[in-house]
Amino acid sequence: MSAGLIGTEVALQDTFDVALVDLDGVAYKGPHAIPTAPPALEEARGAGMAIMFVTNNANREPETVADHLTELGMPCAPTEVMTAAQAGAELLAEHVPAGEKVLVVGGAGLRTAVTAKGFAIVESADERPSAVIQGFSPDLGWKQFAEATYAINAGARFFATNLDLTIPNERGMAPGNGSLVGVVRTATGVTPLAAGKPEPAMLRLAAAKAGGTRPVMIGDRLDTDLKGARAADVPGLLVLTGVSTARDAILAAPDERPSFIGADLSTLAETHPAPFLVENWWHVREARARVTEGRLVADGGTPMDRLRAACAAAWAAADAGAKVDVETLPHFG
Repeated sequence: MSAGLIGTEVALQDTFDVALVDLDGVAYKGPHAIPTAPPALEEARGAGMAIMFVTNNANREPETVADHLTELGMPCAPTEVMTAAQAGAELLAEHVPAGEKVLVVGGAGLRTAVTAKGFAIVESADERPSAVIQGFSPDLGWKQFAEATYAINAGARFFATNLDLTIPNERGMAPGNGSLVGVVRTATGVTPLAAGKPEPAMLRLAAAKAGGTRPVMIGDRLDTDLKGARAADVPGLLVLTGVSTARDAILAAPDERPSFIGADLSTLAETHPAPFLVENWWHVREARARVTEGRLVADGGTPMDRLRAACAAAWAAADAGAKVDVETLPHFG
């Protein structure tokens, strides 16, 4: 797969057979749906695209996620949800025999997923669990972290559903599971095996569950959603409704670069032209961009096409060893 932006001759929803859709920052933000998300997903379904919601949130069960999405105007069945808890339980099952004792540090969604894989959940390190698995829950505290530390120091294997350092909510950015895992990692010196994005297994499991052979990952975070897409060799669509910004996209590391960029989920109904190079200018339709002596310049076309051209120019410059002056980046609004 190309390390840069790629193009399609028809709309994304007609190019790919399943959309792997992140939740926070893509389908909704805080308690509210992103306004363009419900009609965009309805149109994509009408075009024959399967939808699989993929989330690094391990606290909620698939049924709860599906009910929430349905209430927000995005009808969803529990079978159309893949949580980090499910992916974490799959990872656990690859390394620990079924029936073994597992200390779960997390919420109901993780406990359900671990139980479904045939493990015996315990509450204390004194019960000598074979493994500890940690997932996000806002109710976690010192006592749970201490039990995990005791168990791991006694020889239990350490797993995590995901390593997101932050999670967005209606008040801003809050500590995510990765930050909480850091407490136990610091106390034990042990780094867990992690299942959620950006690890590739979760996306592959989700695509297989949807029965898709041509998936596209849609996310708002370069460091999880788009890095996970690269790791899974799946085209990734960055939407600018959540964490990562246009500036972040321009400065993206090669292993976090999206294959497509759009304002929001309505871009599923659009074609995405591939950037092309003419006389040191990268072009996307009427927009163009280039890097000269470290300075990125972009003009013409729509703001989104200028951003696409700017990404192509900045990435090409970075790959050639040039530095882009971040203080002179143009605004894309």
